[in-house]
Amino acid sequence: MNYTPPLRDIRFALAEIAGFPTVAALPGYEEATPDLVDSILLEAANIAANTLAPLNRTGDKTGSKLVDGKVVTPGGWNEAWRTLVDGGWNGVSCSPEFGGMGLPHVLELAVSEMWQSANLAFALCPMLTQGAVNAVALYGSDRQKALYLPNMVSGNWTGTMNLTEPQAGSDLAAVRTRAVPSGNNGYMLSGQKIFITYGDHDLTDNIIHLVLARLPDAPAGVKGISLFIVPKHRIDEAGNITGPNDVTCASLEHKMGIHGSPTAVLVFGEKGGAWGELIGEPNRGLEYMFAMMNHARLNVGLQGLSIAERAYQQARDFARERIQGQPLGYTGPGTGPIVHHPDVRRMLLSMKSRIEAMRGLLYEVAAASDIAHHATDSAIQAYHQRKVDVLTPIAKGWCTETGIEIASLGMQVHGGMGYIEETGAAQHLRDARITTIYEGTTGIQANDLVGRKLIRDKGAAMAELLASIDATVASLQGATPELAALGQALAAANADAKSATAALLTRSNDPRMPFAAAVPYLNQMGILTGADVLARGALAAHTHAQSGDADGYYASKLALAQFYTAHVLPQAAAFAHTVRDGSPTVFALAETHL
Repeated sequence: MNYTPPLRDIRFALAEIAGFPTVAALPGYEEATPDLVDSILLEAANIAANTLAPLNRTGDKTGSKLVDGKVVTPGGWNEAWRTLVDGGWNGVSCSPEFGGMGLPHVLELAVSEMWQSANLAFALCPMLTQGAVNAVALYGSDRQKALYLPNMVSGNWTGTMNLTEPQAGSDLAAVRTRAVPSGNNGYMLSGQKIFITYGDHDLTDNIIHLVLARLPDAPAGVKGISLFIVPKHRIDEAGNITGPNDVTCASLEHKMGIHGSPTAVLVFGEKGGAWGELIGEPNRGLEYMFAMMNHARLNVGLQGLSIAERAYQQARDFARERIQGQPLGYTGPGTGPIVHHPDVRRMLLSMKSRIEAMRGLLYEVAAASDIAHHATDSAIQAYHQRKVDVLTPIAKGWCTETGIEIASLGMQVHGGMGYIEETGAAQHLRDARITTIYEGTTGIQANDLVGRKLIRDKGAAMAELLASIDATVASLQGATPELAALGQALAAANADAKSATAALLTRSNDPRMPFAAAVPYLNQMGILTGADVLARGALAAHTHAQSGDADGYYASKLALAQFYTAHVLPQAAAFAHTVRDGSPTVFALAETHL
């Protein structure tokens, strides 16, 4: 159950798909030199393989526990957190003004990929802290930034986001937590929040909760939600802890997976009120919280990739050693391991090709975010922000659904051994299962894609995305026959995407119809953008191979793209058929017969 960070594939995706040299040349990223980037990747890989990965199994077995009102994380968690703090790893992409490294977001994503693969339950804590940092940095006052961000960026304090309540899961309009002015620009909060990841723990002295709540005169619905900073322990204006706040961990959830991550039920104001302070303007809390949610959505999509990589490595290594029947056509000595069985080879290639597609897609979104925030040309900024907006729900939804499928395939490669907990394959599937649910279910991502990102602008941003795929097709046509064949298949799939998009945009007589096809459309677009990534990677590898390919690495990129085109891309055509023609069938069966 070892984990080996796939540094060569990560470097390839950064350079050839995400265009990292272009990102590193942006204003503000002067420190992102090739030597520094390489040293960061190497050390992050070392931490992943030697510090975090060995704790994955033990963390799953022991879990976090609530003991005498205090949360105790698994053995080794505290030492691992101290490793991150000592190295400044919590602030890879954070502003140097508050102690961060100021490096590109896409590099932070590459670091996070390795940590999520090594230990998903542990890596949730730095991920959410970084999201909280983003929210305070964007919307907090100068005083709030100076007071909270240095300790959060360093990792001396962690951060959470508190949205969900027992009656308010995805429907945040139903939030009931109250915030009453208490003088001195403070508020006293009361209410309950559930499913709060790392809502309490023993890793740091303080936890900075970002909490959605309602002011006494707030309008109903989502327009009446405000965002508050509520620390676990109150602090003075110098940042010194002065005593406990009225925030209590009532219980920890008993979950299917990610056992090492404490998922807390938090009670605010049980003894009169939890002190907090408002972020930004009243009644704009949901807007502000989206700074965290969008960061989290991309990073949860990354979890789909990360857990898939971990499951794939374990399945591949098992298949190279497991002897079970004589493989057809095997001509080597003795009985060959199951990696030579045709169907096992098919499963492994299905896993690996989709992993590379996911990696490229996620890195591309992160790089586009870097450009949107750091380019000097406003038109370039706007173009890349539209790209981020339209690709984020695809990256989150498709990558997590695919991650679950790949973790399940990993168990299948193991056969009966995979169903036994001792092999570790089952943990990856249990851990992966939450990723399609938290930070917005796949249905919510699909509704966002169709409603906010497609219908709202009449398909303009999607048209730009599909035009970029046309550009990939054009670049392949003048290359080798093999690459041209990839281009032909990609062109056909892109034509299907255009027709499916047009069908969604013309359904105005019944508002339910586009949303009945939203998840199939998201899956279609995920498969298509994945094919685009692999085709571009194959083209780049072909160029590199002209200078030599002694170990066949660059040739493998073409082979993976060809497998994906033959085995995965055809599924997009089936989804396109469903998008165009399947919506009415969703409502054809009477509810009484469900």
